[in-house]
Amino acid sequence: MTTAPANLLAVRRLLLTYLNVDKDTVRPEDLEPAEVGIVGDASHRGGYHCGSDRVLPDDYSVVESPRDRDGLTLYASALDVGPFEVKANGRTHDLRSFSNWCVAQCVAGAPDTRDLREIVYSPDGKTVRRWDRLGKRTSGDSSHLYHTHFSFFRDSTKANRDQTPLFRRYLTSIGLIAPVTPEPTMEQTDKLINDTGYPNRTVGDVFADLQNLRNWLISPVGTAGLISRPPAASPLGLMLTAAQGWPALVAQVTALSKKDFTDEQAIVAGILATLTPQAIAAAIPPDIADKVADELHSRLAA
Repeated sequence: MTTAPANLLAVRRLLLTYLNVDKDTVRPEDLEPAEVGIVGDASHRGGYHCGSDRVLPDDYSVVESPRDRDGLTLYASALDVGPFEVKANGRTHDLRSFSNWCVAQCVAGAPDTRDLREIVYSPDGKTVRRWDRLGKRTSGDSSHLYHTHFSFFRDSTKANRDQTPLFRRYLTSIGLIAPVTPEPTMEQTDKLINDTGYPNRTVGDVFADLQNLRNWLISPVGTAGLISRPPAASPLGLMLTAAQGWPALVAQVTALSKKDFTDEQAIVAGILATLTPQAIAAAIPPDIADKVADELHSRLAA
């Protein structure tokens, strides 16, 4: 069943948002929802308003371009826009001026028109013309005196490629959408706005500082060629000095950890030096004092 693709529904919503001024009342000067169509009615057969289930044999909307043959799906690939009249910036804009503007963009090769196959329109409400990217046709039937038909190559609807930029540009050009103000560019020669204590510092100076800081932080200790070393007494300078001394400190700790600092003889001598005869006698329990005295007597007698 032929259905409306999301990208053309987005175009429809965009146009109705800005050209259907009074959304609660049907007015001849407004672009009403019923006047913006994508899928043909049930009896419609053939052409870009039909998907693969409703195209005809040798349908021009399929066979004349590989973009259409390869892009054929159940999606319709056309948009009809009905009459409207809107005032903006002191000027009146309507279906005729809208159609002429869109055709002029196609003729000029604007990038956001690359997916448009054709526009069937009336430049003056009296004659019908067709802009055809493939150059196959130059006119259309009289119904296009009252609406403008946009055909999109089917591969663009199959890919769901955004088609709103062209129509957004139109709405911006007539003043219904405020133009986007470009952000100011930043040059490396621009001076910093806020006070840093150095009034002549520029954006380029800041970038250089950041790059130098990066180099100091990621480069191995002792790497040659690093510029703008921070002053020795600055916090970063002290950190760098400590970092440079770190390998030597690690080596010293490693060497010390491999040494045996235990001197058993010195320990025994130190303990014995504190043991006086009185201290030794006081430490001997009474129940073995006689045995110790006998043992010492026998050793001395020997």
